[in-house]
Amino acid sequence: MLYLQSLGGEIVLGRPVENVAQLPPARAVLFDVGPGQLASIAGAELGSSFAARLRRFRRGAGVFKLDWALRGPIPWTNPQVAQSATVHLGGTVDELAASERAPARNETSERPFVLLVQPSLFDATRAPAGHHTAWAYCHVSTGSTVDMTARIEAQVERFAPGFRDVIIARHVLAPADLERRNANLVGGDIGGGAVDLPQLFLRPTARIYRTSRPRLFICSSSTPPGSGVHGLCGYHAANEALATVLK
Repeated sequence: MLYLQSLGGEIVLGRPVENVAQLPPARAVLFDVGPGQLASIAGAELGSSFAARLRRFRRGAGVFKLDWALRGPIPWTNPQVAQSATVHLGGTVDELAASERAPARNETSERPFVLLVQPSLFDATRAPAGHHTAWAYCHVSTGSTVDMTARIEAQVERFAPGFRDVIIARHVLAPADLERRNANLVGGDIGGGAVDLPQLFLRPTARIYRTSRPRLFICSSSTPPGSGVHGLCGYHAANEALATVLK
């Protein structure tokens, strides 16, 4: 942030943009939003045909997330897991595959594949002395209203008997809660849209980072290479914008 400000940049928070006309004049505008959100914000400028293509972009699976306050560390059966920042709980390969197929079929997995994080093992500021925190999520169908709390906790208990006994409190984020917090997470999809063959390379449209207007670009995880802690969507979109602006 300080570097951006040193270059003359300004960061504005708490000001929702509902129309591209609300933005200040600029040679290039990069949108870190989902395709549907871009169509809503800039549809009039993009044109009805291109906006319709954005709206046809398919969302991926939703997420059901739990945060826990714990009276102690998770009692994993395997001591090595007790020293892991991130744990993937899936059982057998067949169980894992069935769990990840279920959301696409609008089904609910009784034994969901669970991604779990134990931050307080490595960062003492995450919990009071002697206590711990953890969070986990599983995939569900887009917009699912099924409460996965018991299923997620049963999956943890399966590999850490006594886990429920160390829970002090929990906080639940269903797909609708995630979308209310961030309008880009449509149906609880945190991955920026379905990543299958039709949407792996040409996402959200064949123009990729570009749109139907030379000055408007999209740089979210709905562009290649998709979601992840890599920053490449923004990097490539910025290069596209610079190439256009500096012509």
